[in-house]
Amino acid sequence: MLPNWLEITTVYQSTESNVVRAPVRRAEPGVGHERMKRSRAASILRGLIQRLFGMAVLVALMLSPIPALATHPWEALPPTPALPATETTGYAPVNGVRLFYAVYGHGRPLVLLHGGLANASYWGLQIPTLARQYQVIVIDSRGQGRSTRNSAPIGYDVMAADVLALLDSLHIDTATVIGWSDGAIVGLELAIHHPDRLTGLFAFAGNSDPSGTKSAIESRAFAAYTGRVAYEYEALSPTPAAFKSLHDDIARMWRTQPHFTAAQLHGIAVRTWIVGAEHDEVIKAEQPDWIAAQIPGAHELILQGVGHFAFLQDPNGFNNALLQFLSGP
Repeated sequence: MLPNWLEITTVYQSTESNVVRAPVRRAEPGVGHERMKRSRAASILRGLIQRLFGMAVLVALMLSPIPALATHPWEALPPTPALPATETTGYAPVNGVRLFYAVYGHGRPLVLLHGGLANASYWGLQIPTLARQYQVIVIDSRGQGRSTRNSAPIGYDVMAADVLALLDSLHIDTATVIGWSDGAIVGLELAIHHPDRLTGLFAFAGNSDPSGTKSAIESRAFAAYTGRVAYEYEALSPTPAAFKSLHDDIARMWRTQPHFTAAQLHGIAVRTWIVGAEHDEVIKAEQPDWIAAQIPGAHELILQGVGHFAFLQDPNGFNNALLQFLSGP
């Protein structure tokens, strides 16, 4: 069965064809001839209007966000929120790159780390809630969003080092990390290798090994995400033409990293929540189970009715989970 927008196109093409190819009755010269010319011109005009209308409908449907076709919340990719205004923002020179950051609120420091190819704006629905009680620091990971990159290959260890360097530049000794996808993996990297810098870890939609992921090729939300991040990169990045190069670098990282062992995870001593989504399109269902089982005292939470973009699909539910995590001992 054709998608609806293809069916609409076919209808209008058929209508145009019927108008153009309809037999035209010849008339004798004179008034009747002029009437026939006017009728013929009107017929052609109607066909043109129908064609333009059909094209307009087609374009409108093609430009509509894919989530409009979704029938379940996890199939949708809601709009990227705007990053709230703040007076504390800038670019920190760390490890050979310029890392964009923004700071909100006061209190215990929280570092929010976004997923691959995204940017800090994706946390726009969490920042206002968290900033009422905490100091919230959001980062554009190297090469992504507004941050720059250098010739060094991007890896989770490299991004973890960037987080530590940023905290140093802000004179923050310890922080709680809230990470989504790649950000969750960076959080696990920090918990394993730099536990003295972490007071807690909320790791959403992360994996311990490349084998813990699955193809999202049939996901409407991921199809929308793929196009959106390319557009956002062009709008935000200081090197707007370099998205393909960045994508290739990140894709290489996804294919080859991480490789957290059971022993490494068992050594994590910071308070940790491992959080998954009931309908995650890219992380296998057994991953949060396995990771949580390896970390002593880890709490596992599976968010219901959402996918890999839960913080956008159900921001209230996601924020409530964050607040529950943060209110714990």
